[in-house]
Amino acid sequence: MDKKDIYEHLAKIYLDASQKKKKKSKSYLKYKNIIFVALAVFIVSLAYLVSNYFLRNAKPANSEIALILTPDAVKINFHFDPAKKEIYSLNLNKLNASRYKTLGFSVKNVDYQDNVTLRIEFSNIFKEKSEVYIKDITHRWQNYLIALADFKNISDWSEMTNLSFIVEEWNVRGKKGIVYLDNIRLID
Repeated sequence: MDKKDIYEHLAKIYLDASQKKKKKSKSYLKYKNIIFVALAVFIVSLAYLVSNYFLRNAKPANSEIALILTPDAVKINFHFDPAKKEIYSLNLNKLNASRYKTLGFSVKNVDYQDNVTLRIEFSNIFKEKSEVYIKDITHRWQNYLIALADFKNISDWSEMTNLSFIVEEWNVRGKKGIVYLDNIRLID
């Protein structure tokens, strides 16, 4: 073997080894890129799922989900000369109230010298009625939250027909006056 053959042989070995090394590094980079992209997609998907879960299931601390039953203030003007009671009634139109837990409203009496007692009554399609009394309604706005469980005679809340607010003659001192109701709502 002469010098030229040795150089060619060494060059061939070197070039073959060099090409194998390049092939290895290219395939290594290819797998590394695939793994990196797959890991990035997994992390982004996981972050999306976790954030969606918390956004759907988390409620802010001071929030309530409510069904507003009256958009404006309501006036009950009572005059008990011939009448014995005055009623403001809301037609609930077979409302399914089973998901709600509380009735909320604000109330005030116009006469600062008179304390009024208000009867709140629910009725359903099965002719079940139940009432709760609110005593000593003053001339300042008061907020009330009444648990629906306090309406003991209602066994089925799935088809409610009426919600009534009643001022009765025997529950006021004076023969006439005005009671205002506002923000009547069912709270989840």
